[in-house]
Amino acid sequence: MVKNNYPAPNEHVVSVLAISITTVALAEIGDKTQLLSLLLASRYRKPIPIIAAIFFATIANHALAAWLGVVVADYLSPEILKWVVAASFLAMAGWILIPDKLDDDEEISNRGPFVASFIAFFIAEIGDKTQIATSILGAQYADALTWVVLGTTVGMLLANVPVVLIGKLSADKMPLDLIRKITAVLFLALAVGAAFF
Repeated sequence: MVKNNYPAPNEHVVSVLAISITTVALAEIGDKTQLLSLLLASRYRKPIPIIAAIFFATIANHALAAWLGVVVADYLSPEILKWVVAASFLAMAGWILIPDKLDDDEEISNRGPFVASFIAFFIAEIGDKTQIATSILGAQYADALTWVVLGTTVGMLLANVPVVLIGKLSADKMPLDLIRKITAVLFLALAVGAAFF
């Protein structure tokens, strides 16, 4: 009997979920949406509606991003897609080193913590590092799209919920420069993995 080297379906799901969670959680550290979480927490001081809004806005935004990744992947051969994914992870490694800032004049709606947080978060994610990472993951794992969206959403929550709960203290105490450098190295490793494994 010939044994194949493909992972069992459960192993594949766990792998996709782990990669999606890790990729977005790391990319989100020091990102503008994390700063937005801090701003929303300090303005509304109601963590539950803010966290719920982050969850729903991320699900909506990342589902769209992952689907777009699949659409783009349909037009590329597996060999070209492999190099596009590797180049994208390499670009993310460089991009992660550039600190984000939230524009001082960015207005947040006075419609209450959930609605304001949902709108602000959804808009802030458009074209953001984590949205692009989700598109890349969607293209790479088109067969496990639901798990990509779930994983990237969990990664977003892992990075933002502590900021909402703890507030400014957690953001001030984290060594963001060191974390960005470590994250850039991890994205570089993902690029190498995508290209050669």
